[in-house]
Amino acid sequence: MQATRLTLICHARTLAQKLARLPQDEPLEMDWQAQAASRAAELKRSTRVLCAPELRTRQTAALFSPSYQVEPALGDCALGDWQGLSLDFLQERQPQALQAWLADPHQAPPGGESVAELCQRVTRWLERLAQQPGHWLAVTHPWVMRAAMLEALQAPLHSFNQIDIEPLSRLDLSHAGRWRLRLDGRP
Repeated sequence: MQATRLTLICHARTLAQKLARLPQDEPLEMDWQAQAASRAAELKRSTRVLCAPELRTRQTAALFSPSYQVEPALGDCALGDWQGLSLDFLQERQPQALQAWLADPHQAPPGGESVAELCQRVTRWLERLAQQPGHWLAVTHPWVMRAAMLEALQAPLHSFNQIDIEPLSRLDLSHAGRWRLRLDGRP
């Protein structure tokens, strides 16, 4: 059985992340583009590059390959009416709804997607990808990477918010019968 290897890369930083705003379809911050290009040089060996449909992921993926493929399943969590709002704003205007959403992975923002729904979407995508051996690189979002990590570790949903994913973070997974987390021993 030939293995499937998956390297997930978090998109480079955006102004929304810097300002603790829930994301919109914003571009990368310019100073992070150079850091992303440096990271891309390390991973050029990956020939099949996928990315989420949002601008920030497409800009980051373009640094890895000019011929990346957009994969809708890698899209960020749909935040509905809360998209683009700051957490401070939500805490001030909708504190109970915000707390319910943060505490319950089955709770979705108004018009949005719950963490549980996001994790199900990512799990279905991982199941499809497992049928396609080789090495894949996927540029995506922190929440999608958290969902992939939960699936690989078979961790409970309530651990979702206990994982921090920084811009340009890398997560390596492999599949040969089941998904496994791969730690890279290189310095």
